[in-house]
Amino acid sequence: MTQLHDLTALEQAAAVRSGEVSPTELVRHALDRIEALDGALGAFVTVTPERALAAATAAGRRVRDGGDLPPLLGVPTAIKDLTSTAGVRTTSGSRVTADHVPTVDDVVVTRLAAAGTISLGKTNTPEFGFPCYTDNDLVGPARCPWDPGLLAGGSSGGAAVAVAAGFVPFAHGSDGGGSIRIPASVNGLVGLKPARGRVSNAPSGSEITGLVTHGPLARTVRDAAAMLDAMVGPEPGDPGWAPPLPQGETFLAAADRAPGRLRIAVLRESPMPGAAPLEPEVATALADAAGLLADLGHDLEEAPAGLVGPEVLPAFEQVWALSGATLPVPAERVGDLRPLTRELRARGLALTARDAMLAMAALRSFARRFVQATAAYDVLVAPVVTMTPRPIGWFDADGDGPPTRAP
Repeated sequence: MTQLHDLTALEQAAAVRSGEVSPTELVRHALDRIEALDGALGAFVTVTPERALAAATAAGRRVRDGGDLPPLLGVPTAIKDLTSTAGVRTTSGSRVTADHVPTVDDVVVTRLAAAGTISLGKTNTPEFGFPCYTDNDLVGPARCPWDPGLLAGGSSGGAAVAVAAGFVPFAHGSDGGGSIRIPASVNGLVGLKPARGRVSNAPSGSEITGLVTHGPLARTVRDAAAMLDAMVGPEPGDPGWAPPLPQGETFLAAADRAPGRLRIAVLRESPMPGAAPLEPEVATALADAAGLLADLGHDLEEAPAGLVGPEVLPAFEQVWALSGATLPVPAERVGDLRPLTRELRARGLALTARDAMLAMAALRSFARRFVQATAAYDVLVAPVVTMTPRPIGWFDADGDGPPTRAP
């Protein structure tokens, strides 16, 4: 017999609308799974059962009252702990901000609630989202449900665990340098970093560097598309907007259309060929995916060589460190940061304004060249990471110091 957590988000929403299941039943079932299983997995930093059950009760009243209902009414989800949620502890995975309770929601939180989803709490993230793995001093590591001896990836690792473990059918994440895509890959999920300007970072976000965007993690493409539909749209004051979809179009409708025959480029190069070549298992998985796409009738070509030049990684590292320089950390609390965060903060503070501007210009120039070089393709198939998932503790075996190992 199908269990409630086996249903997709869209199936849960349909069951709520038909009266087959109530929002309260969905939320209680999810909370029971979290209580029973999450102690061994580390998906959540904070669980909010009272708020979730109150929201479920209100959603149930809306179903009984009839009328137009939001598309995802009653579906449980969760919000990454880097994202402000009014009245809920938002720690950013750090002891320094462990007691921070925002007074306003980030817009993406408001929009997901308006679409009818019910947040069960805040998902695990590394300190301020910097590393490519999820571990912190508050709740420890997020573990891959398929093998709890492995890290779940980061920085949206807790969100990925919550979905892969069946706590919620989809979850909110954010991505600057792979923070949705890495944990989606590690945990066997669909993860999407939308185009810049597609989902607003208001009222505060990472518009200065332009790296970070909000996006969905889900078990199915259709669920990811439905969640993205709930997130999208600009806010007044946003520095840039992605072009809107044509009138009446949605990402979910696009996911339901047959794609036709696609022109696909396969990128087999590591962005750091000398320092981090593709491990054999990664190269094999990439080849298997390309072979499957060819068998399905699509046209595959090798991607143009040399898309990622030697200047890209150093520029990215400088821009990433620049984010560390703006952390809300009083001088007397710097010692409470994890070593990697302290290192990135120090690097960021050491940058001159000229260094920072040149690094951001280099990344934007690279992005333009990359998009132009691949514009003729419908799909680009590339490895998400260069190595297989790492064991718990692997990244900080040398003390979690300066970043010497690449994802």
